[in-house]
Amino acid sequence: MKKLCLLFFVLFPLFVFSQEEAWVYFNAKANEQYYYDSPLEVLSQRALDRRITQHIPLDFKDVPINQIFISTIKAVSGIQVMAKSKWLNAIHVRGSQSIINSLKDFDFVAKVDFANKGLNEANKIVSVSKGVLQHKKKSKKERTVKASGDYALQIEMLNGQFLHQENFKGSGKIIAVLDAGFSGVDNSSAFKRLRDNNQILGGYNFVARNDSFYAHDAHGTNVLSTMAAYTENSLIGTAIDASYYLFVTEDVTVENPVEESLWVEAAEKADSLGVDIISSSLGYSDFDNPAYNHSYNDRNGVTAFISKGAEIAFCRGMLVVVSAGNEGATSDPYIGAPADAFSVIAVGAVDSNRNKASFSSIGPTADGRIKPDVMALGKHAIVSDENGNSIFLN
Repeated sequence: MKKLCLLFFVLFPLFVFSQEEAWVYFNAKANEQYYYDSPLEVLSQRALDRRITQHIPLDFKDVPINQIFISTIKAVSGIQVMAKSKWLNAIHVRGSQSIINSLKDFDFVAKVDFANKGLNEANKIVSVSKGVLQHKKKSKKERTVKASGDYALQIEMLNGQFLHQENFKGSGKIIAVLDAGFSGVDNSSAFKRLRDNNQILGGYNFVARNDSFYAHDAHGTNVLSTMAAYTENSLIGTAIDASYYLFVTEDVTVENPVEESLWVEAAEKADSLGVDIISSSLGYSDFDNPAYNHSYNDRNGVTAFISKGAEIAFCRGMLVVVSAGNEGATSDPYIGAPADAFSVIAVGAVDSNRNKASFSSIGPTADGRIKPDVMALGKHAIVSDENGNSIFLN
């Protein structure tokens, strides 16, 4: 029995890593003009209004993936479809190297990219050519709120108390938080105000493919608390009057590239709902299978799937705020993906004296330049422009 057990543990990693992760890109979509003529089929009225305000027309990226393509790939024995992205016209698949490579034989497949970049060959690339979501603003002004203790420090470092005094507390804005779970948000007293005012508009667990987003992990809860928690004269979030969607995209039990694909899928959902800001304290560089790791050169803003998705999210009209990472004290201290994307706001960390925390990841960014200082006190964001002026993200 001991020999059998030993054999199992020797072979188990080989079995696990024989299953490769890859993205299959398609070369066309179906019924494009229909979706251009009927945009409410793919975007809410709020999303369309945001596009109109920002002069962002609908385009090819807004059209759903051809479902026949997905069904055909799903029917291939040994292939699992793990996620999909209309923006990138791609699906995330899992299977053996040989079976994934066989997908190139379909004439609608533009290319296949393995997460293990050493497996990639030159691929053919083909050029590709009324439920309305409403958010009611409060007409009644609340009295000025004031935090105390450590919470007051983080607000004051952001100069957020000034905006709060002017009643700029996020009213009318919708924020999507993409994280590992939101345990306790449904019953914690710190989020009672949020629940009572119906400011949680919904959520979804993309990892489990169900609605259990109030579970699994409390990391998202901690992140949400910096924006939305409220305890009178004590704990005051930076955007307590904003509304929120809570999306689980991170699987805390593994580190796998599929989490990047789930993040992009959630970002697409946020776009369709008319979200204004994506906030995500997640980042990727190392995985359980080292063959999938993002090298320093890969973190160039255009290589990682999640970084490409974050850039498109910005181009759809959403502000994307992500964590720089916690690898500052390691041998690979640089920002992960999607913090390397060109248009995201990457947030690092400082202590109460504004000194960079040792664990906080560092640049440079994809274009080789250091970004303006973007830091946080613990989990609390501080953004400074190139002149050193603090900016409060409301």
